[in-house]
Amino acid sequence: MFWKFDLHSSSHIETLLERADLTLRELLDEDDVLQECKVLNRRLLDFLVQPPHMEALVTCVTEEPPAELDERLRYKYPSVSCEILTSDVSPITDALGEDEGLLRRLYGFLQGHGVLNPLLASFFSKVMGILINRKTDQIVGFLRKKDDFVSLLLRHIGTSAIMDLLLRLLTCVEQPGLRQDVFNWLNEEKIVQRLIEMIHPSKDDNQHSNASQSLCDIIRLSREQMMQIQDSPEPDQLLATLEKQETVEQLLANMLAGERDESVIVSGIQVLLTLLEPRRARSEAGGMGSFYCPLEGQLELGPLGSDGSACQASPSTLLALRGYLRDFHQLLIDPPKRPALQMSWGRLDPPLGNTRLQVVKLLGSSLGAGDPGLQEELLGLDALNTMLDLYFTYTYNNFLHAQLEVCLSTLLQAGAPPEDLQPPPDSPVVKHLLQKCRLVQRILSAWEENEETQATGGRRRGYMGHLTRIANALVQSAEKGPHVALVGQLLKELPEEEQEQWEKFVSGPLAETNKKNVVDLVNLHNLHSSSDDEENDLKEFNFPQEAVLQQAFVDYQMQQVTSAFIDHFGFNDEEFGEQEESVNAPFDRTGSLSFSLSADDDSPNSNLFEVCYKERIQQFDDDDSDGEDAWQEKELGYSRGAHSPRGPGTRPQPLRGVGRGLLFSGAARTPGFSLCPWEGSGG
Repeated sequence: MFWKFDLHSSSHIETLLERADLTLRELLDEDDVLQECKVLNRRLLDFLVQPPHMEALVTCVTEEPPAELDERLRYKYPSVSCEILTSDVSPITDALGEDEGLLRRLYGFLQGHGVLNPLLASFFSKVMGILINRKTDQIVGFLRKKDDFVSLLLRHIGTSAIMDLLLRLLTCVEQPGLRQDVFNWLNEEKIVQRLIEMIHPSKDDNQHSNASQSLCDIIRLSREQMMQIQDSPEPDQLLATLEKQETVEQLLANMLAGERDESVIVSGIQVLLTLLEPRRARSEAGGMGSFYCPLEGQLELGPLGSDGSACQASPSTLLALRGYLRDFHQLLIDPPKRPALQMSWGRLDPPLGNTRLQVVKLLGSSLGAGDPGLQEELLGLDALNTMLDLYFTYTYNNFLHAQLEVCLSTLLQAGAPPEDLQPPPDSPVVKHLLQKCRLVQRILSAWEENEETQATGGRRRGYMGHLTRIANALVQSAEKGPHVALVGQLLKELPEEEQEQWEKFVSGPLAETNKKNVVDLVNLHNLHSSSDDEENDLKEFNFPQEAVLQQAFVDYQMQQVTSAFIDHFGFNDEEFGEQEESVNAPFDRTGSLSFSLSADDDSPNSNLFEVCYKERIQQFDDDDSDGEDAWQEKELGYSRGAHSPRGPGTRPQPLRGVGRGLLFSGAARTPGFSLCPWEGSGG
């Protein structure tokens, strides 16, 4: 009945487009203008792609709206204009990408000397992104003609949307040849060196962070493309420039020269960690090279290669780092000054700080890279001992604890022997850990101090979970792994008293803690065979509410039909009037019916059923039946001479007869319909 009402609402835009004096501003006020664009409303698109209107749309997204406008409505038109220009509709994209005048107006947004409006910058970046993706040749050619494009990008690199534009330029060019041309062009413009210059104390924090993120994206994207395109005719020039030793040394000099700035140090370390991310040789994994990029903020010292050694990081980065390890170690001892913090458990003075946390990540990655010269330099500085001191000093800094745990666990398992099973040479790092860093003694004393603190009602120390895993890694390295013999020998060299303490600790508190930390997925203690149960032992189960409701409905259906059922089932004739077209017609009476049907011959209602159908049905003549089964399912038909108040077009509903009972499917007795399937066919 819903199609009787005209529920289709025609767009008001069609009405507006009939007007000769329609303005773009009126059109932008319509809520469904963007939807009409996406469904390719031809008249609307023809209106929008007119040069004056396209110019106005570009102006909206590149010029600051008047300051006197209400703040809630000030950026309405720029936002709608941006959505229209980036709706990915071919007529609009073609009109914008093929008109150099519009491109110049759009490009003019970058040429502003002041700080860019972040919201308008996001609109500009989004429009440029759709052009780079859909009109690649035109937009790349246009940008390459602009000598100041890279300079303008770097001037506004502190705005995140401009950093996103650089990333779009690196990722949205799909054609391999053109993408390589873009990379070469940006390398000729020395974008890598100029981004590194932005990570300098003379720049602000936003420039540090965005320049660092851009360099990290370039490294990861270039390595990923090298993995996907193995037969590239030439290497990636941007990546090659970034991995040069002089480039890394320039970055390190900016970070550590002059006054120590935390933002500069942290941003620079992010680039160094990305360069140190291990990568597999192309000969591994069936000839498919793969690069290992950990989750951001998580220290991963790299998977093992096919020979069991750690995959090689960038050698030039490691070589450049050697000359600055002493400076980084000094940052652990004397970091940039930070104010004290009031924590829930007390006053923290001085805080660990992001600088020291990032330096711990960097030194851990450098140790795990497997470079002997760099490891020797770090061990000479006693950097591992300093890192362990921080671990136990900052009791509740789990970021630091996680980094040290991964670092120590990896160092204890690094250098697995190759397939010939020849034991590796003694690891100086493992010796340093157990002898000079006194790892065993530190674990035992920290565990004992924590138990004493808890025994007096104090808090459990925050590093205990990570300390448990470090102890387990040490136990495991003494049982299996590349340094079994060395670790076993070093443990035997401990004083006899400490050996006994360690053995008791491993078999006692550590084993109990490990047992508590293991969660059984299935409780095996109370499992037994169901065949052992006797019937008299079975207990009554409580069924869920859904099963109870379903059973109640079944019981309702199986109720017996009472003698008054025929007279009260359905609706009276007078209830079918003109009000039947209303959606509020009285249908709620059907919900209160209470009846049941039974085909059982012994049912007390069987006689009632006989009387009912004998009164309503004429006796059949076997000769006239032509073998037709009177109880066969048939559709309801109109009784002869019956009048239906609904008029023509009303479809009867089927009612099925089953044996001596009737299966009612919720059909009401309607005037003009026969209750018996054969009555309307002249039976």
